Amino acid sequence: MAYLLLIIGLIVLIGSANVLVVGASSFAKKFNIPNLVIGLTVVSFGTSFPELIINVLAGFKGQSDLAIGNVIGSNVVNILLVIGVSAIVQPIRVQSNTVKFEIPFSILAIFVLFVMANDLLFDGTQRTMLSRSDGIILLAFFLIFMYYTFIIAKHGSADEGHQVKILPNWKSVLYLVAGVIGLYFGGVLIVDNATLIALNLGLSEAVIGILVIALGTSLPELATSVVAAYKGNADMAVGNVVGSNIFNVFFVLGISVTLSPIPFNISLNTDLLVVLVSSILLFVFVFTRKGRQIDRLEGSIFLMLYLAYVVWLLV
Repeated sequence: MAYLLLIIGLIVLIGSANVLVVGASSFAKKFNIPNLVIGLTVVSFGTSFPELIINVLAGFKGQSDLAIGNVIGSNVVNILLVIGVSAIVQPIRVQSNTVKFEIPFSILAIFVLFVMANDLLFDGTQRTMLSRSDGIILLAFFLIFMYYTFIIAKHGSADEGHQVKILPNWKSVLYLVAGVIGLYFGGVLIVDNATLIALNLGLSEAVIGILVIALGTSLPELATSVVAAYKGNADMAVGNVVGSNIFNVFFVLGISVTLSPIPFNISLNTDLLVVLVSSILLFVFVFTRKGRQIDRLEGSIFLMLYLAYVVWLLV
């Protein structure tokens, strides 16, 4: 029963995030906010809501490994699985800004998280903890990233970006309310039943967060990227994935930790290392071929690394 409820929770969570984005985007459009700005704010935040809700609930319930595992797992899935499968379907060209700024910034995000999480290593304290001050610093980095994003957006047309469906006011309100309620109850179902499954299988909460929840919340991005690659429109895939990874660390974890400080299990350092190596490998792969692209061979390497990582976690 716990497995069924977990799946239902994932469906409700992802569906509610989409409903919330539709309602919020409709409201924003009525205030004459450009599509590009809506895409950079409402839509970008909306795609991070599933991870955010799970982390906040897990943090308040004292399930720190689940919260941090969710962020780490999402970043691993985004690079190794989403980019890997997409590149196998169709080689992905990487935009110049992604190479120069966004990939290095995502590497910086993991490095900052590693330093903050390892008080025992760097400060000699007896307990490792992501504190509220750490959360505020993460959010400060996030604001820097958002500033960079808006500067880049100025070079585009105001009509580019997310296409907005305008709804009647009553329907927009309904979508917003339904989205918020759905996010909460979907998150509760996921956190409670993931914990139960972990206990029943003898797995840690971190492993459930990394393998099950992170994969579940990343399925929409995987499906979207694969379809885009199949249609030959995957040039934005790497940028979207890297942006999502930055959001996960600086925004999702920043908000979570600011609301409720989270103890850090030093055994998760290995998983942080996997994210760091994956990000560096992505950066290296971009320069190993002409035209800044991820080809099918490199995509296959990413996919094999993800499968090896899953086997390692389970074994």
